[in-house]
Amino acid sequence: MLKGVRIYTSDVLWRQILGDFGAILLDAPTATDINFDTIDVPEKITPIQLKALILGAVDNSGIIARLLGPGTTLPRMQGRVVALLYKSGGMRAAEIKDALGYSPNAATHTVDTAIYQLRRMFGRNFIINDHGVYRLGKL
Repeated sequence: MLKGVRIYTSDVLWRQILGDFGAILLDAPTATDINFDTIDVPEKITPIQLKALILGAVDNSGIIARLLGPGTTLPRMQGRVVALLYKSGGMRAAEIKDALGYSPNAATHTVDTAIYQLRRMFGRNFIINDHGVYRLGKL
């Protein structure tokens, strides 16, 4: 139900429940992943409501609208890269891969392709590489 969702919680019971639902449990909170401890979870909640609450926390449409204007939509991977760079302030390619669920050493060009496509759409200065650290630049 939550396969691939990276989430942190300090609560042992919630760790068990979220793990049973297939979430990837983190040992420490990060700026780019879900911190379950900050989500206001009602005392009585169904599994479907829990999934909706967590997926709402994953939704990056507000960040995309703030940066690129209301009504702007991006393909999933491009939206995730923009949101990661916005939330973190800048990340190395290996860190982006890791945050997206890939091994940092994986021989995948998914991140490179997403950055290339974003630069093609919004200009070369939209994502800058500053000594190996990707950051959001100017539109």
